[in-house]
Amino acid sequence: MEQRLNLSVVVPLYNEEESLPELIEWIDRVATSNHLTYEVIMIDDGSSDGSWSEVKRLKEKYPAIKGIRFARNYGKSAALYCGFAEAEGEVVITMDADLQDSPNEIPELYRMIMEEGYDLVSGWKKKRYDPAGKRLPSKFFNWTARIVSGIKLHDFNCGLKAYRRRVIKSIEVYGEMHRYIPILAKHAGFKRIGEKVVQHQERKYGVSKFGMERMVKGYLDLITVTFMSHFGRSPMYFFGSLGTIMFLLGGGTTVWIIADKLYKQINALPLRAVTDQPLFFVAILAIILGVQLFLAGFLGELINRNSSDRNSYLIDNTIK
Repeated sequence: MEQRLNLSVVVPLYNEEESLPELIEWIDRVATSNHLTYEVIMIDDGSSDGSWSEVKRLKEKYPAIKGIRFARNYGKSAALYCGFAEAEGEVVITMDADLQDSPNEIPELYRMIMEEGYDLVSGWKKKRYDPAGKRLPSKFFNWTARIVSGIKLHDFNCGLKAYRRRVIKSIEVYGEMHRYIPILAKHAGFKRIGEKVVQHQERKYGVSKFGMERMVKGYLDLITVTFMSHFGRSPMYFFGSLGTIMFLLGGGTTVWIIADKLYKQINALPLRAVTDQPLFFVAILAIILGVQLFLAGFLGELINRNSSDRNSYLIDNTIK
């Protein structure tokens, strides 16, 4: 039986031609000196420079390299998804290709997974070399993610992370969800999530590929992953409950308005036509929205019921 690799290093890259030789040499030196068998999976996310040619050249020198190339730029989550699918090591480590993540952190991250029993260890760039305009929004974003998820990590967006192999085979990274892999892992039942202070290095080559728009995307994705974590398997609990509340409030208000008019009419009291009261139209709107939300939950349940993998998350292990 072939022995499994100790380590898989997954490296998404986009226009990082200059940094790749130094990065691969550094990873090889660290892994070899620590007697770790390894592979490096490099995912070229539609680079427009010579990055793919450099990957092919490095493959001739380092047989441990695997390369995946996208036809265009699909984003980091798609790159990680493909890298995770190819990973064969007991421990999977992700890092950026720009040399701001130090491969010297690999042995300790590996040890924390294998010896301390963590399912996932996230890096924390406690001292950053980014401009203040990038650091301050990042701190606020991480604070919000901690509050919403209940996971006490300081740097959700740090690219340097280590995973037990079964973690990355149990989750699906899509959209821009790479920021929230710890939340996805927790939802999948992997609750041993740790953190390690890691060295953040100044960028040596090229320029940052991320702009301020990622903050907006980050918060939208946080809402998505939070909803999916709580109601992804039972959308009726959310939409049905909210729809029922709105329907009852709207219906109750409508009944009260009509009853109030009838009472005043019977007792010859001054009254207004029901259609002259703005509250009546608010109540009707609440009823309509309530019905639509309930139907949305019902349709979600039908779709979920017909999903081929709807119960795949239940089984953790089997013995036959």
